[in-house]
Amino acid sequence: MQTPDFTADAVAILPELVSLRRSLHADPELGLDLPRTQQRVLDALAGLPLEVTTGDKTTSVVAVLRGALPGPTVLLRGDMDALPIDEATGLEYASSNGAMHACGHDLHTAGLVGAAKLLSARRDELHGSVVFMFQPGEEGHGGAKIMLDEGLLDAAGERPVAAYAVHVAPGPRGVFATRSGAVAAGSNQLFVTVNGRGGHGSQPHQTLDPVPVAAEIVLALQSFVTRRFDAFDPVVLSVTRLSTGDGAVNVIPERVEIAATVRNMSAASLAILQEGLPRVIEGIAAAHGLSADVDFETMYPVTVNDAGETEATLAELRRTFGEQRVMVMPSPMMGSEDFAFVLAEVPGTFIALMTSPEGTDLRTVEWNHSPRVVFDDAVLGDQAAALASVAFARTAR
Repeated sequence: MQTPDFTADAVAILPELVSLRRSLHADPELGLDLPRTQQRVLDALAGLPLEVTTGDKTTSVVAVLRGALPGPTVLLRGDMDALPIDEATGLEYASSNGAMHACGHDLHTAGLVGAAKLLSARRDELHGSVVFMFQPGEEGHGGAKIMLDEGLLDAAGERPVAAYAVHVAPGPRGVFATRSGAVAAGSNQLFVTVNGRGGHGSQPHQTLDPVPVAAEIVLALQSFVTRRFDAFDPVVLSVTRLSTGDGAVNVIPERVEIAATVRNMSAASLAILQEGLPRVIEGIAAAHGLSADVDFETMYPVTVNDAGETEATLAELRRTFGEQRVMVMPSPMMGSEDFAFVLAEVPGTFIALMTSPEGTDLRTVEWNHSPRVVFDDAVLGDQAAALASVAFARTAR
Protein backbone atom coordinates (compact mmCIF):
# COMPACT_ATOMS: atom_id res chain seq x y z
CA MET A 1 0.00 0.00 0.00
CA GLN A 2 1.26 3.49 -0.88
CA THR A 3 2.00 5.60 2.18
CA PRO A 4 -0.29 8.68 2.33
CA ASP A 5 1.22 12.14 1.89
CA PHE A 6 1.41 13.01 5.57
CA THR A 7 3.37 16.19 4.80
CA ALA A 8 0.27 17.69 3.21
CA ASP A 9 -1.89 16.57 6.13
CA ALA A 10 0.60 18.08 8.58
CA VAL A 11 0.20 21.59 7.20
CA ALA A 12 -3.26 21.87 8.74
CA ILE A 13 -2.14 20.88 12.25
CA LEU A 14 1.17 22.79 12.35
CA PRO A 15 -0.25 25.85 14.18
CA GLU A 16 -1.60 23.72 17.04
CA LEU A 17 1.67 21.77 17.28
CA VAL A 18 3.63 25.02 17.48
CA SER A 19 1.26 26.28 20.18
CA LEU A 20 1.67 23.06 22.18
CA ARG A 21 5.43 23.14 21.83
CA ARG A 22 5.68 26.74 23.02
CA SER A 23 3.46 26.11 26.03
CA LEU A 24 5.71 23.18 26.96
CA HIS A 25 8.82 25.26 26.40
CA ALA A 26 7.60 28.06 28.66
CA ASP A 27 6.81 25.66 31.51
CA PRO A 28 9.45 22.87 31.56
CA GLU A 29 9.62 20.16 34.21
CA LEU A 30 12.48 17.93 35.34
CA GLY A 31 12.98 14.22 35.85
CA LEU A 32 10.30 11.59 36.22
CA ASP A 33 7.52 13.73 37.70
CA LEU A 34 6.05 15.99 34.99
CA PRO A 35 2.40 16.53 35.99
CA ARG A 36 1.78 19.71 33.98
CA THR A 37 3.48 18.29 30.90
CA GLN A 38 1.51 15.07 31.21
CA GLN A 39 -1.77 16.98 31.43
CA ARG A 40 -0.92 19.02 28.32
CA VAL A 41 -0.28 15.78 26.43
CA LEU A 42 -3.52 14.23 27.65
CA ASP A 43 -5.44 17.36 26.64
CA ALA A 44 -3.80 17.34 23.18
CA LEU A 45 -4.74 13.66 22.65
CA ALA A 46 -8.32 14.06 23.85
CA GLY A 47 -10.90 13.15 21.24
CA LEU A 48 -8.59 10.91 19.22
CA PRO A 49 -9.45 7.18 18.86
CA LEU A 50 -6.70 6.14 21.27
CA GLU A 51 -6.45 3.81 24.25
CA VAL A 52 -4.59 5.97 26.78
CA THR A 53 -2.90 4.85 30.00
CA THR A 54 -0.56 6.65 32.41
CA GLY A 55 2.38 5.35 34.39
CA ASP A 56 2.51 4.38 38.05
CA LYS A 57 6.14 5.22 38.80
CA THR A 58 6.38 8.15 36.39
CA THR A 59 4.05 10.62 34.72
CA SER A 60 4.35 8.75 31.44
CA VAL A 61 1.60 8.52 28.82
CA VAL A 62 1.09 5.52 26.55
CA ALA A 63 -1.49 5.75 23.77
CA VAL A 64 -2.46 2.92 21.43
CA LEU A 65 -4.04 3.47 18.02
CA ARG A 66 -5.58 0.36 16.47
CA GLY A 67 -5.80 0.46 12.70
CA ALA A 68 -8.82 -0.83 10.80
CA LEU A 69 -6.69 -3.36 8.89
CA PRO A 70 -4.71 -6.32 10.21
CA GLY A 71 -1.01 -5.89 10.72
CA PRO A 72 1.83 -5.67 13.24
CA THR A 73 2.46 -3.19 16.05
CA VAL A 74 5.07 -0.43 15.91
CA LEU A 75 6.20 2.02 18.61
CA LEU A 76 6.95 5.75 18.36
CA ARG A 77 8.76 7.58 21.19
CA GLY A 78 8.86 11.20 22.31
CA ASP A 79 10.60 12.28 25.53
CA MET A 80 9.15 15.07 27.68
CA ASP A 81 11.59 16.19 30.40
CA ALA A 82 13.79 19.30 30.50
CA LEU A 83 17.19 20.19 31.97
CA PRO A 84 18.15 22.22 35.09
CA ILE A 85 19.44 25.16 33.02
CA ASP A 86 18.60 28.86 33.24
CA GLU A 87 17.44 29.76 29.73
CA ALA A 88 19.24 32.61 27.94
CA THR A 89 17.64 32.53 24.49
CA GLY A 90 15.58 35.71 24.81
CA LEU A 91 12.60 33.98 23.15
CA GLU A 92 9.21 35.46 23.96
CA TYR A 93 8.12 32.05 25.25
CA ALA A 94 11.37 31.35 27.14
CA SER A 95 11.26 29.53 30.45
CA SER A 96 11.79 31.51 33.63
CA ASN A 97 11.50 28.71 36.22
CA GLY A 98 15.15 27.55 36.31
CA ALA A 99 14.62 24.67 33.89
CA MET A 100 14.89 24.65 30.10
CA HIS A 101 14.02 22.47 27.14
CA ALA A 102 17.62 22.74 25.99
CA CYS A 103 17.57 19.33 24.33
CA GLY A 104 14.41 19.81 22.29
CA HIS A 105 12.15 17.42 24.17
CA ASP A 106 9.32 19.94 23.84
CA LEU A 107 9.53 19.44 20.06
CA HIS A 108 9.71 15.67 20.50
CA THR A 109 6.52 15.72 22.56
CA ALA A 110 4.62 18.02 20.20
CA GLY A 111 5.86 16.09 17.16
CA LEU A 112 4.65 12.80 18.61
CA VAL A 113 1.24 14.35 19.32
CA GLY A 114 1.26 15.40 15.68
CA ALA A 115 2.02 11.85 14.54
CA ALA A 116 -0.88 10.58 16.66
CA LYS A 117 -3.21 13.09 15.03
CA LEU A 118 -2.02 12.27 11.50
CA LEU A 119 -2.31 8.52 11.94
CA SER A 120 -5.65 8.77 13.74
CA ALA A 121 -7.05 10.67 10.76
CA ARG A 122 -5.95 7.76 8.53
CA ARG A 123 -7.07 5.00 10.87
CA ASP A 124 -9.25 3.35 8.21
CA GLU A 125 -6.14 2.89 6.03
CA LEU A 126 -3.80 1.83 8.84
CA HIS A 127 -2.62 -1.73 9.27
CA GLY A 128 -1.95 -3.02 12.77
CA SER A 129 -1.40 -0.78 15.78
CA VAL A 130 0.81 2.11 16.77
CA VAL A 131 2.00 2.67 20.35
CA PHE A 132 2.82 6.30 21.20
CA MET A 133 5.36 6.47 24.03
CA PHE A 134 5.46 9.81 25.88
CA GLN A 135 8.42 9.40 28.19
CA PRO A 136 9.58 11.34 31.26
CA GLY A 137 13.07 11.11 32.69
CA GLU A 138 15.30 10.76 29.64
CA GLU A 139 17.94 13.13 31.01
CA GLY A 140 19.76 10.70 33.30
CA HIS A 141 16.76 9.16 35.02
CA GLY A 142 16.25 6.05 32.87
CA GLY A 143 12.61 6.79 32.17
CA ALA A 144 12.51 4.42 29.19
CA LYS A 145 13.68 1.53 31.38
CA ILE A 146 10.95 2.28 33.90
CA MET A 147 8.29 2.33 31.18
CA LEU A 148 9.58 -1.00 29.85
CA ASP A 149 9.38 -2.47 33.34
CA GLU A 150 5.77 -1.25 33.58
CA GLY A 151 4.78 -3.20 30.47
CA LEU A 152 5.20 -0.67 27.66
CA LEU A 153 5.87 -3.35 25.04
CA ASP A 154 2.62 -5.14 25.88
CA ALA A 155 0.44 -2.03 25.64
CA ALA A 156 -1.17 -3.12 22.35
CA GLY A 157 -1.48 -6.78 23.37
CA GLU A 158 1.50 -7.84 21.26
CA ARG A 159 5.11 -6.73 21.17
CA PRO A 160 6.06 -4.13 18.58
CA VAL A 161 8.03 -5.34 15.58
CA ALA A 162 9.82 -1.99 15.29
CA ALA A 163 10.42 1.23 17.23
CA TYR A 164 11.33 4.72 16.05
CA ALA A 165 12.23 8.09 17.57
CA VAL A 166 13.21 11.49 16.18
CA HIS A 167 15.64 13.75 18.08
CA VAL A 168 16.22 17.37 17.09
CA ALA A 169 19.69 18.88 16.81
CA PRO A 170 21.34 22.03 15.44
CA GLY A 171 22.05 21.94 11.72
CA PRO A 172 20.52 22.81 8.35
CA ARG A 173 16.79 23.02 9.04
CA GLY A 174 14.69 20.09 7.85
CA VAL A 175 17.50 17.61 7.14
CA PHE A 176 17.07 14.09 8.56
CA ALA A 177 20.08 11.92 9.43
CA THR A 178 20.63 8.42 10.76
CA ARG A 179 22.81 5.36 10.28
CA SER A 180 22.82 1.61 10.80
CA GLY A 181 24.58 0.17 13.84
CA ALA A 182 25.79 2.29 16.73
CA VAL A 183 24.22 5.75 16.47
CA ALA A 184 24.76 7.11 20.01
CA ALA A 185 27.24 6.25 22.73
CA GLY A 186 26.77 4.34 25.93
CA SER A 187 26.88 6.60 28.99
CA ASN A 188 28.70 5.84 32.23
CA GLN A 189 29.82 7.77 35.29
CA LEU A 190 33.07 7.40 37.22
CA PHE A 191 33.36 8.51 40.85
CA VAL A 192 36.70 8.37 42.67
CA THR A 193 37.72 9.28 46.22
CA VAL A 194 41.46 9.49 46.84
CA ASN A 195 41.99 8.92 50.56
CA GLY A 196 45.05 10.49 52.22
CA ARG A 197 46.03 11.99 55.56
CA GLY A 198 45.69 15.71 55.89
CA GLY A 199 47.76 18.24 57.74
CA HIS A 200 49.40 21.64 57.58
CA GLY A 201 50.26 22.91 54.11
CA SER A 202 53.73 23.90 55.29
CA GLN A 203 54.62 20.32 56.31
CA PRO A 204 53.56 18.02 53.45
CA HIS A 205 56.11 15.40 54.55
CA GLN A 206 53.98 14.73 57.61
CA THR A 207 50.88 14.04 55.51
CA LEU A 208 49.77 11.71 52.76
CA ASP A 209 48.78 14.44 50.31
CA PRO A 210 45.94 13.26 48.02
CA VAL A 211 46.10 16.32 45.72
CA PRO A 212 49.14 15.43 43.55
CA VAL A 213 47.98 11.83 43.49
CA ALA A 214 44.57 12.93 42.22
CA ALA A 215 46.29 15.06 39.57
CA GLU A 216 48.35 12.05 38.49
CA ILE A 217 45.18 9.96 38.27
CA VAL A 218 43.47 12.56 36.05
CA LEU A 219 46.39 12.51 33.62
CA ALA A 220 46.59 8.71 33.72
CA LEU A 221 42.90 8.44 32.79
CA GLN A 222 43.59 10.36 29.58
CA SER A 223 46.51 8.10 28.72
CA PHE A 224 44.41 5.04 29.50
CA VAL A 225 41.76 6.09 27.00
CA THR A 226 44.19 6.90 24.20
CA ARG A 227 46.31 3.76 24.64
CA ARG A 228 43.87 1.00 25.51
CA PHE A 229 41.18 1.43 22.84
CA ASP A 230 40.97 0.99 19.11
CA ALA A 231 40.64 4.37 17.39
CA PHE A 232 37.70 2.91 15.44
CA ASP A 233 35.92 1.89 18.69
CA PRO A 234 36.22 5.24 20.46
CA VAL A 235 35.93 6.03 24.16
CA VAL A 236 35.61 9.54 25.56
CA LEU A 237 36.43 10.22 29.22
CA SER A 238 36.04 13.75 30.57
CA VAL A 239 36.82 14.63 34.17
CA THR A 240 34.12 17.12 35.08
CA ARG A 241 34.54 17.45 38.84
CA LEU A 242 37.66 17.72 41.01
CA SER A 243 37.08 18.72 44.61
CA THR A 244 39.00 18.92 47.89
CA GLY A 245 36.09 20.46 49.74
CA ASP A 246 36.07 24.01 51.07
CA GLY A 247 38.81 23.82 53.70
CA ALA A 248 41.35 26.52 54.47
CA VAL A 249 43.99 27.26 51.86
CA ASN A 250 46.82 26.28 54.22
CA VAL A 251 45.37 22.83 54.97
CA ILE A 252 46.24 19.68 53.02
CA PRO A 253 42.92 17.84 52.70
CA GLU A 254 42.10 14.34 53.84
CA ARG A 255 40.66 13.36 50.47
CA VAL A 256 40.06 14.46 46.90
CA GLU A 257 36.93 13.59 44.94
CA ILE A 258 36.98 13.10 41.17
CA ALA A 259 33.99 12.61 38.89
CA ALA A 260 33.97 11.91 35.16
CA THR A 261 31.59 11.09 32.35
CA VAL A 262 32.66 8.13 30.21
CA ARG A 263 31.21 7.35 26.77
CA ASN A 264 31.72 4.08 24.87
CA MET A 265 30.59 2.53 21.60
CA SER A 266 30.71 -1.22 22.25
CA ALA A 267 30.31 -3.94 24.84
CA ALA A 268 34.00 -4.77 24.41
CA SER A 269 35.12 -1.26 25.31
CA LEU A 270 32.76 -1.20 28.29
CA ALA A 271 34.31 -4.42 29.63
CA ILE A 272 37.82 -2.89 29.39
CA LEU A 273 36.63 0.23 31.21
CA GLN A 274 34.99 -1.76 34.00
CA GLU A 275 38.12 -3.84 34.58
CA GLY A 276 40.85 -1.36 33.78
CA LEU A 277 39.81 1.91 35.38
CA PRO A 278 39.73 0.65 38.99
CA ARG A 279 43.07 -1.11 38.49
CA VAL A 280 44.80 2.03 37.18
CA ILE A 281 43.30 4.34 39.81
CA GLU A 282 43.89 2.05 42.78
CA GLY A 283 47.40 1.25 41.55
CA ILE A 284 48.44 4.91 41.36
CA ALA A 285 47.05 5.60 44.83
CA ALA A 286 48.80 2.54 46.28
CA ALA A 287 52.10 3.54 44.70
CA HIS A 288 52.01 6.70 46.85
CA GLY A 289 50.84 4.92 50.00
CA LEU A 290 47.22 6.08 49.66
CA SER A 291 43.98 4.29 48.85
CA ALA A 292 41.22 5.07 46.38
CA ASP A 293 37.54 4.19 46.30
CA VAL A 294 36.28 3.69 42.76
CA ASP A 295 32.65 3.53 41.64
CA PHE A 296 31.98 2.97 37.92
CA GLU A 297 28.26 3.29 37.15
CA THR A 298 26.78 2.15 33.84
CA MET A 299 23.93 4.48 32.90
CA TYR A 300 22.73 3.95 29.32
CA PRO A 301 23.84 1.28 26.82
CA VAL A 302 24.97 2.07 23.29
CA THR A 303 22.04 3.07 21.05
CA VAL A 304 22.12 0.60 18.15
CA ASN A 305 19.98 0.98 15.02
CA ASP A 306 18.83 -2.19 13.31
CA ALA A 307 20.33 -2.43 9.81
CA GLY A 308 17.17 -3.61 8.04
CA GLU A 309 14.85 -1.16 9.78
CA THR A 310 17.25 1.70 9.17
CA GLU A 311 17.58 1.02 5.45
CA ALA A 312 13.77 0.94 5.19
CA THR A 313 13.51 4.13 7.25
CA LEU A 314 16.00 5.95 5.03
CA ALA A 315 14.08 4.84 1.95
CA GLU A 316 10.78 6.08 3.40
CA LEU A 317 12.26 9.42 4.44
CA ARG A 318 13.74 9.90 0.96
CA ARG A 319 10.40 9.06 -0.63
CA THR A 320 8.62 11.53 1.64
CA PHE A 321 11.09 14.44 1.74
CA GLY A 322 13.47 13.91 -1.18
CA GLU A 323 17.08 12.78 -1.41
CA GLN A 324 18.48 16.22 -0.58
CA ARG A 325 16.89 16.23 2.86
CA VAL A 326 18.10 12.81 4.01
CA MET A 327 21.68 11.89 4.87
CA VAL A 328 23.56 8.95 6.35
CA MET A 329 25.63 9.89 9.40
CA PRO A 330 29.32 9.18 8.77
CA SER A 331 29.89 8.31 12.43
CA PRO A 332 27.91 7.88 15.66
CA MET A 333 27.19 10.69 18.11
CA MET A 334 29.07 10.62 21.41
CA GLY A 335 25.95 11.79 23.23
CA SER A 336 23.77 9.13 24.82
CA GLU A 337 20.09 8.19 24.67
CA ASP A 338 17.91 6.03 26.85
CA PHE A 339 15.91 5.05 23.75
CA ALA A 340 18.79 2.55 23.72
CA PHE A 341 16.80 0.49 26.24
CA VAL A 342 13.92 0.22 23.76
CA LEU A 343 16.17 -0.63 20.81
CA ALA A 344 17.79 -3.36 22.91
CA GLU A 345 14.37 -5.04 23.00
CA VAL A 346 12.87 -4.03 19.65
CA PRO A 347 14.63 -3.48 16.29
CA GLY A 348 14.27 0.08 15.11
CA THR A 349 15.85 3.40 14.24
CA PHE A 350 16.83 6.56 16.09
CA ILE A 351 16.71 9.56 13.72
CA ALA A 352 18.18 13.06 14.00
CA LEU A 353 16.35 16.09 12.59
CA MET A 354 18.26 19.34 12.09
CA THR A 355 16.35 22.37 13.34
CA SER A 356 18.48 25.52 13.37
CA PRO A 357 16.56 28.65 12.30
CA GLU A 358 17.28 29.98 8.83
CA GLY A 359 20.20 32.41 8.82
CA THR A 360 22.02 30.64 11.68
CA ASP A 361 25.79 30.47 11.30
CA LEU A 362 26.29 26.72 11.60
CA ARG A 363 29.99 27.22 12.37
CA THR A 364 29.21 28.86 15.69
CA VAL A 365 25.74 27.45 16.44
CA GLU A 366 24.90 26.64 20.05
CA TRP A 367 24.45 22.92 20.67
CA ASN A 368 21.97 20.86 22.70
CA HIS A 369 22.20 21.53 26.46
CA SER A 370 23.35 25.13 25.92
CA PRO A 371 21.28 27.85 27.64
CA ARG A 372 21.28 29.66 24.29
CA VAL A 373 20.34 26.82 21.92
CA VAL A 374 17.33 27.58 19.69
CA PHE A 375 15.27 25.01 17.78
CA ASP A 376 12.96 26.16 14.98
CA ASP A 377 9.50 24.69 15.57
CA ALA A 378 8.63 25.21 11.90
CA VAL A 379 9.94 21.63 11.52
CA LEU A 380 7.16 20.16 13.67
CA GLY A 381 4.95 19.31 10.70
CA ASP A 382 7.76 17.43 9.02
CA GLN A 383 8.72 15.75 12.28
CA ALA A 384 5.15 14.50 12.75
CA ALA A 385 4.92 13.46 9.10
CA ALA A 386 8.21 11.56 9.30
CA LEU A 387 7.08 9.54 12.32
CA ALA A 388 3.66 8.88 10.79
CA SER A 389 5.13 7.87 7.42
CA VAL A 390 7.68 5.47 8.86
CA ALA A 391 5.11 3.87 11.15
CA PHE A 392 2.45 3.57 8.45
CA ALA A 393 4.91 2.03 5.99
CA ARG A 394 6.21 -0.47 8.57
CA THR A 395 2.76 -1.71 9.57
CA ALA A 396 1.86 -2.20 5.89
CA ARG A 397 4.87 -4.42 5.21
